[in-house]
Amino acid sequence: MSDLNQLFILFLVGIAAGFINVNAGGGSTLTLPMLILLGLDASVANGTNRIGILLQNLSAVSSFKREHYSRFKLSFKLALITLPGAIIGAFFSISISNKAFQIILALIMIGVIITMIIPKKTIEVSLNSDGEQSWKVYLAMFGIGFYGGFIQVGVGFLLMAALHHLMKVSLIHVNMHKVFIIFFYTIPALIIFILSDNVNWVLGISLAAGTMIGAWWGAKFSVKKGEKYIKAILIVAILIMVVKLLKIF
Repeated sequence: MSDLNQLFILFLVGIAAGFINVNAGGGSTLTLPMLILLGLDASVANGTNRIGILLQNLSAVSSFKREHYSRFKLSFKLALITLPGAIIGAFFSISISNKAFQIILALIMIGVIITMIIPKKTIEVSLNSDGEQSWKVYLAMFGIGFYGGFIQVGVGFLLMAALHHLMKVSLIHVNMHKVFIIFFYTIPALIIFILSDNVNWVLGISLAAGTMIGAWWGAKFSVKKGEKYIKAILIVAILIMVVKLLKIF
């Protein structure tokens, strides 16, 4: 496959991932495996994927601020707790073998499918806009930071579960905190991948451009009634990626 074709494919995948992240979540289940399938080592694919993650969430943070949905003091506090875990996770990611990473990635993607299928229970949100904070929340943030620094795929689902179920925060504030936290811990994680020479800038920028367009498109044309169809398409795409990663066929 020519370099131009790779850039075009990643751009299109980025658009799809950005759109999916806004409407359903789980866009990295497409981007990270695609980078690996295009021939990048697992650690390079992981680092390259962070460029799009960083820019997409920066754009989302700005959008929430423009819409006057921002609690930066709490977002910053939660993000700080994720930092040590994210740094440890990023170092761990670049230390394991390609084969081990691909197997772990495939298993996580199967887990993401399961979480997408399981019906979500309605949670009674806290009257306090900052939610209910406890040691469980802080422990969860550290663990999520490690997971995000390590592999990123599906971290949005984990953050939504922690913020919504543990803190009883409303869903719109969940998304607001989520994008800030991911943006914040992605900075040191990306630096670690850059310093260890695990970033392909050409592919990363192409992917990031598509991701930002997809996120903008998803925000403009988001329709809740279409979420189940988006999830169905995403599940099929993830299964295909899992089969490829595990070399089943």
